[in-house]
Amino acid sequence: MNKLVLFDFDGTLADSAPDLAATANRMRKEHGLPDLPYEALRPYASHGARGLLKVALDINTDHPNYAQLRAQFLQDYNDHMTELTYLFEGVAPMLKQLEQAGYTWGIVTNKLEYLALPLIRHLGLEAGCAVTVGGDTTQHTKPHPAPLLYAAEKTGFDPKDCLYVGDDLRDIQAGQAAGMATMIAAYGYCAQDESLSTWQADMTVHHASDIWEGVQRWANGQLSRPSPLAC
Repeated sequence: MNKLVLFDFDGTLADSAPDLAATANRMRKEHGLPDLPYEALRPYASHGARGLLKVALDINTDHPNYAQLRAQFLQDYNDHMTELTYLFEGVAPMLKQLEQAGYTWGIVTNKLEYLALPLIRHLGLEAGCAVTVGGDTTQHTKPHPAPLLYAAEKTGFDPKDCLYVGDDLRDIQAGQAAGMATMIAAYGYCAQDESLSTWQADMTVHHASDIWEGVQRWANGQLSRPSPLAC
């Protein structure tokens, strides 16, 4: 099958929110603040250090100590990022289905490479992954299409033969800007977002095990863009 399926990482393939939330609460503790409930931190997991520093410490990028606090956050997360992170249920068999059917798949994430690559290895994804693009692989991050176009170029695929799966609006925007089909992973960190239909993705799935069916529909030309198609 001459098709490429690209995935976001956090909130799409892996549930990294528990480790990210734990780092946020350790930083709150250092500042004499009580833990925030996990449920309050989880929706910000896709927004990385910037989003979690905002919700945990009310720190914006223009704060004079932002760079120092961001570096502290990333160091703590790097030290603990494999403790509570796991693949979403259904991801491993879904990837196996793709491989057995001859699809190529890869990962495009805004996570920095030095964090993404070890975590991908830890979760056993490295062998099957044809390309990994991190937040610092190109000069741009999503929603810019450059990371997705880079992944397509590295694997030898035309963007029209690519599907991008992600759980954040910027994932869908990046995929659309790159000329790729798009799928919302609504089981991820966007689960409580009531505006998913306005993202104008080609498909929305509510469990990782549904991705395989969606991929087949896309590959068989059964999508009618730009109308969202729920699987």
